[in-house]
Amino acid sequence: MFKPRRTKMLALFAGLMLAFSMVSVDHAEARRGGSFGSRGVRTHQSVPATRTAPNQAAPVERSMTPNTAPNAARQPSSAQQRPGFMNGLGGSLMRGLLIGGLIGLLFGQGLGGLAGLFGLLLQGLLIAGAIMLALRFFRGQNARQPAMAAAGNAPGANRYGRDAYSDVGKPTALAVPTFGARPASAHEAAATQELKPDQGDLDRFEALLGEVQDAFTREDHAGLRLLVTPEMVSYLSEELARNAHNGVRNEVNDVRLLQADIAESWSEGARDYATAAMRYEARDFMRDRSTGKIVEGDADAASETTELWTFMRENGQDWKLSAIQQPA
Repeated sequence: MFKPRRTKMLALFAGLMLAFSMVSVDHAEARRGGSFGSRGVRTHQSVPATRTAPNQAAPVERSMTPNTAPNAARQPSSAQQRPGFMNGLGGSLMRGLLIGGLIGLLFGQGLGGLAGLFGLLLQGLLIAGAIMLALRFFRGQNARQPAMAAAGNAPGANRYGRDAYSDVGKPTALAVPTFGARPASAHEAAATQELKPDQGDLDRFEALLGEVQDAFTREDHAGLRLLVTPEMVSYLSEELARNAHNGVRNEVNDVRLLQADIAESWSEGARDYATAAMRYEARDFMRDRSTGKIVEGDADAASETTELWTFMRENGQDWKLSAIQQPA
């Protein structure tokens, strides 16, 4: 049998490990992925669903565009609407109760204090659950938005990707998308007008998918400045700097578009925007800079990814990537 002192130390050690793991959740950040960039006046609005991305995408999470919509105060971002339990109120309560219980354990309350701690944790969970349910109910009443706006289009509509194949394995002709799937809000209508990209625009979007990935793989900052907006340059350069600091290189090779369609497109004065849902395959992996070994991913097998890319052009110039979002 364990001696009481040893049992007490083991319980304290386990509690400290749990506490530190909870704190680390708050500061965890994904190495890749996420939603960042700008989409003009629609930056802080959800993207309509499409055949390629059948779930409505949440608004951009990181952007230099301020949220100036009249109802911005009542429409928080998706991260605020659906926080992880350990990142929101529940996490704060649990960390406070756990740390309080550990302090009591340190000051001589022993395992009895630890038992009281778990009782407090249970109470905290019940209280946090009730509060979260109430908050979700009121937010649901005030922040409902139309979903699946474009999912009901006829087969072939809003499609320009190379996902439809004939019996002999050859891709069919690319189709120009239709629009009008999502009604514009009063704020949008006052600042934007509908835009219909032509086939040349669609071909350029497909080309940019590969060109941006290639410049990123080569860590070509000058090349990226020609293909993406200055804001996107800052985000991508930040990721490249983080990879360099960690001693790795992110390589994305053999990019091939499988399916794509236009979620929405519009003009704001001299600027045109188009958001495309794109499903593509590529060999995406991390390579150690010093040894050349693959430390994450598979260099020999392609994986599929679906993202929403927003392209922007100003005064009729070339299209540039202005935002990347992850579908819900």
